[in-house]
Amino acid sequence: MAVAIAIWSLDLVPGKEEVVMPEADVRISNASLGEQLADKDGRTVVKISYSKSADESDEEEDAEEEPSIASFVLCSLTGGKAENAQVNLILEAETAYKFELVGKNPVSLSGNYIDQINSDQPPLDGSDFDSDEDDAYDLRDVSSDVEMHPDDLDGVDSDASRFEEVEEGVEGATKPSKRTREVDDADKEPKAKTDKKNKKLKKENGEAVPVGKGELAEQEKKEKEEKKEKKEKKEKTAKTNQEVKELPGGLKYQDATIGTGPQAKKGDKLQMRYIGKLMNGKVFDKNVKGKPFTFHLGGGEVIKGWDQGLAGMRVGGERTLTCPPNLAYGKSGNPTIPGNSTLIFEVKLLAIN
Repeated sequence: MAVAIAIWSLDLVPGKEEVVMPEADVRISNASLGEQLADKDGRTVVKISYSKSADESDEEEDAEEEPSIASFVLCSLTGGKAENAQVNLILEAETAYKFELVGKNPVSLSGNYIDQINSDQPPLDGSDFDSDEDDAYDLRDVSSDVEMHPDDLDGVDSDASRFEEVEEGVEGATKPSKRTREVDDADKEPKAKTDKKNKKLKKENGEAVPVGKGELAEQEKKEKEEKKEKKEKKEKTAKTNQEVKELPGGLKYQDATIGTGPQAKKGDKLQMRYIGKLMNGKVFDKNVKGKPFTFHLGGGEVIKGWDQGLAGMRVGGERTLTCPPNLAYGKSGNPTIPGNSTLIFEVKLLAIN
């Protein structure tokens, strides 16, 4: 069974071929003549061509031969008589299809991107709705792949830190001298390491304190632990349970984590993780691993509750949306959601493109 996840459309112009390679499976459900007709009584045919793979060819053909091109007519439309046609054609993801018109009138195709789920797999069979596995998902435990905000770079170790000044708080830390330290032939070391020892360990009078490799390693370990504690404290401060807020129209949202990245605004392409539940706690859909779910905010590609409830959310943030039926799937519902259902989404904003 297929579940519609976003709107798809394609406008065809006579005399111009259109090659389409969809990123996800697409179901074409409708074909209609354009708003302006060049030939009000004329007939226009929608023709589709695609590469026919070896296993679709005749058994007698050699399997090593290049795939042949297959063509067929999707529909035929006539001005003033049959200007619209209901169709049911699925275009497979990452497969090239060529569309062309025979006739003088433009044609508009429409349908949906779809997620094809086998009927014996959750959530369609209903057997896993009450399982512990669905309840065990917590977006806070999901790898977010979030692009690191510049403010968080304080806690990241890199090779460049070998040549940075010691942080305030390390007793006796001073800037390295610009003059080269003279060493005996038996005590030669790389200049970077020698300078680092001079910076890190000095007496109050500025005289260098001799150290061994073990002491230096211990000093570096201590600095890394301090940076780690500072980063964890900052992340903990960012996590807070905010009050439930309600927007006009009935949408409610509550932030579990305030992100530290940029804010989402209309037109942005968002990358999301989410878990969708009914009011009784049953999970009807989720994206918690693999390729994130992406869409353009405010473009009508998702339910109204998402377009309204994700505006202003920051990258790295986690939020719970409670969407009433009028901002979700309304009276009709869909194959996995009953009509007039209030839906709860636990969402996590991974990135903005």
